[in-house]
Amino acid sequence: MLSVLRVHLPSDIPIVGCELTPYVLLRRADNSITTDDALEPEPVDGFYLRYKWYRMQSDKKVAVCSVHPSEQATLQCLGCVKAKIPITKSYHCSSKCFSDAWQHHRALHERAANALNENGTEEEELYRFNSSGAVVTNPSLSSSTSATNPSPIMNNGSTPIYSSATSDRTSGEAWVEVGRSKTYTPSADDIGHVLKLECVAIDADTRISVGPVSTLLTSRVIPAPSPTPRRLIPVSGVDLVGHLDSDGRGTSGSFTVLSYNILADVYAANDVYSYCPSWALSWTYRRQNLLREIVGYHADILCLQEVQSDHFEEYFAPELEKHGYTAVYKRKTAEVYTGTVYAIDGCATFFRRDRFSLVKKYEVEFNKAAQSLTEAVVPVAQRKNALNRLLKDNVALIVVLEAKFGNHGPEAPGKRQLLCVANTHVNVHQDLKDVKLWQVHTLLKGLEKIAVSADIPMLVCGDFNSMPGSAPHALLATGKVESTHPDLTIDPLGILRPPSKLNHRLPLVSAYSSFARMVGVGMGLEQQRRRIDPMTNEPLFTNCTRDFLGTLDYIFYTADSLTVESLLELLDEDSLRKDTALPSPEWSSDHIALLAEFRCNPRSRR
Repeated sequence: MLSVLRVHLPSDIPIVGCELTPYVLLRRADNSITTDDALEPEPVDGFYLRYKWYRMQSDKKVAVCSVHPSEQATLQCLGCVKAKIPITKSYHCSSKCFSDAWQHHRALHERAANALNENGTEEEELYRFNSSGAVVTNPSLSSSTSATNPSPIMNNGSTPIYSSATSDRTSGEAWVEVGRSKTYTPSADDIGHVLKLECVAIDADTRISVGPVSTLLTSRVIPAPSPTPRRLIPVSGVDLVGHLDSDGRGTSGSFTVLSYNILADVYAANDVYSYCPSWALSWTYRRQNLLREIVGYHADILCLQEVQSDHFEEYFAPELEKHGYTAVYKRKTAEVYTGTVYAIDGCATFFRRDRFSLVKKYEVEFNKAAQSLTEAVVPVAQRKNALNRLLKDNVALIVVLEAKFGNHGPEAPGKRQLLCVANTHVNVHQDLKDVKLWQVHTLLKGLEKIAVSADIPMLVCGDFNSMPGSAPHALLATGKVESTHPDLTIDPLGILRPPSKLNHRLPLVSAYSSFARMVGVGMGLEQQRRRIDPMTNEPLFTNCTRDFLGTLDYIFYTADSLTVESLLELLDEDSLRKDTALPSPEWSSDHIALLAEFRCNPRSRR
């Protein structure tokens, strides 16, 4: 006989769009324990498992807190509804929650106020909670909730919206069957409702259940948090705020490039990111939230870092293929042991197949370059120590693409428009400054060879794990590293000597430095300038954790062949600190995405 010993879910909080897959522990007839699936087509010991999912019915409308989505909402900002801010962002679980989030919340009001005049008449029907905790309509609006006045009106119900305990909720409640497979993906219809899973062993011959039914109850289903959309800010002299259109570009001759370290699951440890709720740190949640964010940018080219090989093959490649992307992937050269399985991540580059075609790809393994370097310049007795320092398994992926859109002008009619895109993830260890610089220098020298062989604009994207002002950043941005740079004092292998060799001839410029160079006052432009470090002309941060805030990610471009048209707006620290840091329920990586719109400069020769 087959018996069910235990059924549980990785997270007790179900989220819309995130598949629920229970862990089931079984005892076989010989008393051995197994976690193998016992499906009807392939019974185990003559038995299979039958699963049923149910949703608890309720006659009440329910809402969840926009800041703490696992908590019930008890009050609502009517100003949000008046300003046509997404209704889910108006709910809060307590007055303290609302007060703590007010600085970020006020920014939502201000942004909505700027756009309100373009949206025609306002919605007058508002919602609030009545004394029974249900949602009712409010046909009038106090003048203090005007979109131009960010002070909200809040209505706090005198009784909770939800019942207090799961054990009480089940008594006398009606359950509606919603699924008959092992897994279940909550939908919008499930929001605010408790789910129940029943699992029982079935005799394959008689089709009669044997043994007790194992039952599992979840918390109430919550909606997937939706970040406020980030705007595309023009930097080419136009004083208006742009938006990513359905194609992700402003005009046919421009194209957009995204660079994003998505935080591989193998590195998303609960002890490292203890401030992030466990359900929001789970891969089942993060993968769908990341995909929704990435697809929402509509970028023509995606440069992703920390993409696990299994996640690339099983999720990102097939899902992004549905959205018109072709994928190229380069995995790192060593696996990481997670405690249960081995995993490996790498760099993934995607491009829209209706916009570009692949001409050639180059894979850069810094380990191979390290072996060649040590054989050439390191004495035999020191090679083992040298390799221990240099072999860090980092990689870069370079693709040469051909544009399918015209942007050549009268100077070069009918000429093929090629584009070289490098995607890399440089070593993370801060005590290996020499290794970081050597990796960046190696990549740039490889790109120089491509530039010599072809008339081709270049983009260099990725997580360089190097702050503005560091030697790797100086090499990228200025083409050289001064011999007095403090980073050069760390060179135990002598691989950085003489400093005069640390140079390249690519006219690289950081795309986001355009915010600092832009002259004029445009809506949103001044706000973005405040998020740029005036000393380095780089963003104040692209990585935000509880213990670190700084810029590690960049999009560099060859300024003689490309022009920056617009940039994806940067996030402000205060809006992220409401959840302590990244990752959070809203943003599923500890990095932020960077996106730039470019236009090729028409010319007949480089």
